[in-house]
Amino acid sequence: MSQPHSSKPTSTIFSSVPSPQWTLLFLLFLCTVGFYTLHLPNSAAAFSNVRDALRFRNIYLSFATNSTVSAYLRALTLHPHLAGTHPALQTARFVHSHFADLGLRTHTVDYRALLSYPLHASLSAHFSDGSSRELPLVEPGGAGAEVVRPYHAYSPSGVVTGAQAVYVNLGREEDYRALRRVGVDVKGCVAVVRRGEESRGGVVGRAAEEGAVAVLMYTEGESMSGVERGTVMKGLGDPLTPGWGGVEGGEALDLEDSQILNRFPKIPSMPISPEVAYSILRSLEGPQMPHHWRDDALGPQPGRVGPGPTLLNFTYQAEKKIATIHNVFAIIRGSEEPDRYVLLGNHRDAWTYGAVDPNSGTAVLLDIARRYALMMRQGWQPRRTIVLCSWDAEEFGMIGSTEWVEQNLLNLGSKVVAYLNVDCAVQGPGFFAGATPQLDNLLIEVAKKVQDPDSESMTIYDNWMITNKVINIQRLSGVDSDFAPLLQHAGVPSVDLYYGRDFPVYHTAFDSYNWMTNHGDPLFQRHVAVAGVWGLLALHLADDPILPFNYVSYTEQLWNYTNLLRNLVKGNVSLHPITASIQELASAAEEAEGEAKKLREEERNSEFLVLKKRALNDRLMLAERGFLDADGLQGRQWFKHLVYGPRGDSESKLIFFPGIADAISASTRMKRKEGEAAIQHEIWRVARAIERASSALRGGIFTEK
Repeated sequence: MSQPHSSKPTSTIFSSVPSPQWTLLFLLFLCTVGFYTLHLPNSAAAFSNVRDALRFRNIYLSFATNSTVSAYLRALTLHPHLAGTHPALQTARFVHSHFADLGLRTHTVDYRALLSYPLHASLSAHFSDGSSRELPLVEPGGAGAEVVRPYHAYSPSGVVTGAQAVYVNLGREEDYRALRRVGVDVKGCVAVVRRGEESRGGVVGRAAEEGAVAVLMYTEGESMSGVERGTVMKGLGDPLTPGWGGVEGGEALDLEDSQILNRFPKIPSMPISPEVAYSILRSLEGPQMPHHWRDDALGPQPGRVGPGPTLLNFTYQAEKKIATIHNVFAIIRGSEEPDRYVLLGNHRDAWTYGAVDPNSGTAVLLDIARRYALMMRQGWQPRRTIVLCSWDAEEFGMIGSTEWVEQNLLNLGSKVVAYLNVDCAVQGPGFFAGATPQLDNLLIEVAKKVQDPDSESMTIYDNWMITNKVINIQRLSGVDSDFAPLLQHAGVPSVDLYYGRDFPVYHTAFDSYNWMTNHGDPLFQRHVAVAGVWGLLALHLADDPILPFNYVSYTEQLWNYTNLLRNLVKGNVSLHPITASIQELASAAEEAEGEAKKLREEERNSEFLVLKKRALNDRLMLAERGFLDADGLQGRQWFKHLVYGPRGDSESKLIFFPGIADAISASTRMKRKEGEAAIQHEIWRVARAIERASSALRGGIFTEK
């Protein structure tokens, strides 16, 4: 602390009262100095800012410790912590305490949401030889009383007695068509389904449409000894508060409201182990299984599909109840632009112990908080505000993040720079990243700075290139994690990071710390690598004077999509509206890149330049919002993004332009002229969305000729 100024008079070079002439000259001198301070090059300050940013990024990487991340994961996975339970509250308090103990400003935001839990379940089989057997619904080896039994959240209760079993492969429309071709009718049967890429709720819903009375779902794979839990609810967020946050004392729809009931399946379903599934499937008679079903499967497959003669008795009793969920936030206030936010998010709740899903990501988030806190002690403060987000109830349908997005939609739309998501940080080997395209270049540059965890002599980028031959950044069209509400509803540029594509203990009682230390990441090097990429991305987005967004990459991606679309649209359908709008976006993107380059090279520090940078950054931030449409996707209006969003037709191969993809699928059931008109309308909607993004990137209301 500096010493206080003395109140005693001190001698100065001006010991007498100055004359008016000297006063005027002195004022002119001050004005001249002020002018040149503001308007002439200040390269030393600019260089200092760049040097400090680089220094703190290196400091961030130097703070990595494998043992710290391991300790965090061990603490997080001591007990199962299913959302809405007391252990889940304890886990929320652990994360809150960690943030607070680091000296970070910490908040917990609670919501009231409808969750679903199992009360009772039983399954027995009666075989053609007259024998009967109770089939186990718990995991082999016993998972312990504190682990919730395998179930499907939001499955209705139900009792089925003496129904024939029938195998429906992955439960897709094409699978039911294949069954109909060989004369199999599933009406009144219990459908046995092999888990595929389609959502559980979609599979159960289709089985109900086909007339099945219940669904048994199993997941196959190498070493798959557990039972995969999951949700079967359609859509995201609390079903009782569709479109608004479920705050205490706020509006909530009645449980019997048709809008609510439509989000739940009409028939009960239950997950079962592969062993139980195979014991049923081996007993089936009826037509032979199609050969291509066998080719797609990993485990032993039945020779026949049924129905029967095996009969199943199925009972499931569920409880839906209002529970409190807890989102936890840590805020690092920005020094220059505190009203611009960079969000890092991971969900905290787990079906069981959650060592991979999601607490490998939670442990990394806690470690990033630790590193940032250490940097703050060395004088670092981000230019923009950083918010660390620990979501709750993701497993039930991204409820925690969705409620928060719905409650804060206006502020998120106007102030959030980007959202960086990590769910399962480590599932196994191999680095994977998904992003909106304007973040591609930043991802690649950061990957060049982080040591590869599986090769001492390479960076993540080097290994990425060797493994894939090209940099393959996935797109975020699915509803796989908490990026969905941020991107597909709020239009926030987003990233999703993880190591390993699949893991055999997904949503089972065996997703434990022991599995991680024995199989997933014994030395926690991959956790450290994810922390490196995740934390550096945030540092660039929070500290770079010009946001590192490149919409030229976005334009190139849109051109690729349009070229693929040419092969799918026929007749009188024209893609000209889209191509014309992409040309406009390409021009706007080039202009923005040129402007960003000039401002990055500018060495002056002045209020005028600060305002120019701020204006450009806002345009770069807001351009993604242009892809939103107020009406949303048809039949799924909550999803607003017209470039990236979930498909309505699970058999569609398009992972972009979801509205167009849906129209193409629907056109096969329409008259030709009506189908073409439906497709053309969706093409125009996408074109207008791209035009909005171009307009936002340019920043003007009127187009200058």
